Amino acid sequence: MNRILFFTLYLFYATGFSQQIKPVKTIHVFVALCDNINQGIVPVPSKLGNGQDIKGNLYWSALYGVKTHFKNSKDWTFISSEKNTGHPILERILFKHKRSNTYLLADAYDGKYIKQTIKDFLEASAGRNPVNIAHKNSTLSFGGASQLQAYIGHNGLMEFNVQGNFSSLNNDKRDAIILACISKDYFKSYLEQTKVNPLVWSTGLMAPEAYTLKWAIDGWILNETDAQIRERAAKAYNQYQKCGLKGARGLLVTGY
Repeated sequence: MNRILFFTLYLFYATGFSQQIKPVKTIHVFVALCDNINQGIVPVPSKLGNGQDIKGNLYWSALYGVKTHFKNSKDWTFISSEKNTGHPILERILFKHKRSNTYLLADAYDGKYIKQTIKDFLEASAGRNPVNIAHKNSTLSFGGASQLQAYIGHNGLMEFNVQGNFSSLNNDKRDAIILACISKDYFKSYLEQTKVNPLVWSTGLMAPEAYTLKWAIDGWILNETDAQIRERAAKAYNQYQKCGLKGARGLLVTGY
């Protein structure tokens, strides 16, 4: 009996200890709200394309927007929403993955400030501008301290260039997902400066909706290879867009 009790207690404490020391992984998603007036996009219905309103915005609160899609997911727990983080961020939301020690922070930027959104994303991908979020009795680090940064929205680099501190700050491994039209061509020169790994980006026109991001993150959390993660992204895009898996594989690629 004593042996059984000892072994049971050992398993209990060993399991608890392993869970306590399980490393935290963080993801920071930068979303430029869809904006009919201030972005060079094909206009969408006014409710979806009001870049100054998070309610109903195509890339945020619509069915496949980042906030709504992740809130509806069985894999993520919605933790908090903050609407007073400072302009141009209109809302900041925090999620925790239900089966791992992974946290996702997403920022909704006023669509008029898409240039600032892209600049902030690129500087974070260079390891700069850490963002610390208090949660329970700990501090979570996002921004340049995240292991994965993502940009969602219109490819503003089709209309303008951005300047910032894009040289890599350190040798920490960081991955990037860029869901925007033709993002590989337009973001490549910047990512070569930031030294981030382009995990998933696009070769053509696309709908930058959250299902592609979510499926890619599923693989990233499991430490899958870049090729496996890109395959997940392609399958998600095909499932929702019905474009054919071959076409989705040609659209969503990994690496340089």
